[in-house]
Amino acid sequence: MTKETTIEILEPKTIEQLVQDFESSVQADEDATEFWYARDLASLLEYTKWDNFLTVVAKAKAACEQAGHDPDDHFAGVGKMVRLGSGAEREIEDIVLSRYAAYLVAQNADPRKTPVAFAQTYFAVQTRRQELQDQEDNEYESLSEDERRVMLRDEIKEHNKHLASAAKNAGVKEGLDYAIFQTEGYKGLYGGLDVPGIRRRKKLKKKQAILDHMGSTELAANLFRATQTEEKLRRENIKGKQAANQAHFEVGAKVRKTIREIGGTMPEALPPAEDIKKVSRRLEKTKQLKDDSE
Repeated sequence: MTKETTIEILEPKTIEQLVQDFESSVQADEDATEFWYARDLASLLEYTKWDNFLTVVAKAKAACEQAGHDPDDHFAGVGKMVRLGSGAEREIEDIVLSRYAAYLVAQNADPRKTPVAFAQTYFAVQTRRQELQDQEDNEYESLSEDERRVMLRDEIKEHNKHLASAAKNAGVKEGLDYAIFQTEGYKGLYGGLDVPGIRRRKKLKKKQAILDHMGSTELAANLFRATQTEEKLRRENIKGKQAANQAHFEVGAKVRKTIREIGGTMPEALPPAEDIKKVSRRLEKTKQLKDDSE
């Protein structure tokens, strides 16, 4: 066990600088698979004591195992040579973290640290992007926009059930309380607009469900908002409807900030799409005709 216990940390950074730092710290193996060294990540997350950071890594490993993954596939211990002030070199321990492992480390780090809050969004976005890319490469590559919309709308329906359960555990009652809770998430993501405000912006009628008129890009943003809010409520064991509402707003706002930083279109500026129910019926009819012809 090395006796080294301190890590050099970065000066306070802007969001743009943090993005650059995280991007520049990523490594890649011969197969172009991304990974991070734990000591680099510890410095980025402003952990000055290696032993303290190892505690975070241990929690991340436990979360990895609980999720049904083998930690050995995502956390690999290695030795690294470092140069001392005298010019001599010595070996210190380090850990190679997969993107998923880095994401789990960020989720289990101290959220009071500004770089940690940033990293939680950064790695969540990167992980979700890779998941979607893998899906497209494996089975969804040929999906049309209509098919993507139906798939994402179904995913949101399912994840909203999980979100409702997490909100209930936090103290949000069904009915008006839950409606307010959902509204806070939309306000965060849509720059302060509530559901009626989103409808007006998109020129939808009062009875038209906004989720049923979102394109795949907008649906994906809302799916990310829902999944990350559920995870935050459970991970931080948030209690009380006010705290739950604030958490939902903050997650929505972080997703919005990420969209802005990558140059995306704000969700309220995206055009409304055809009613998903009509799309589903059309796809089902097309599938039936295809099956009948085979």
